[in-house]
Amino acid sequence: MTVKHIVLWKLKDFAEGSDKASNARKLKDLLDSCANLVPGTLGFEAVLAQPGLEATYDVILYSEFASKEALDAYQVHPEHVAIKPFIAAVRSERQCMDYEI
Repeated sequence: MTVKHIVLWKLKDFAEGSDKASNARKLKDLLDSCANLVPGTLGFEAVLAQPGLEATYDVILYSEFASKEALDAYQVHPEHVAIKPFIAAVRSERQCMDYEI
């Protein structure tokens, strides 16, 4: 059984000295740096909202893990924990859903 971990962020217009677009790119880069942190990561995709396509959020993370234990290891990994303060500073909203398939 695998676990999917999907997170969506809506960003503030201005935060941390930068505009929304700059912060979105930085957030994507930070998320991309977390793609291979733990064994059991089966898929990991950070995406920015694309002009011309419907989007109600600015950044999405779609990830898949081999087990809940692998997801738990990702959640507490020091490199993942280290990006959370930036995310908290630039986001206005966050939605998350984990589910097993």
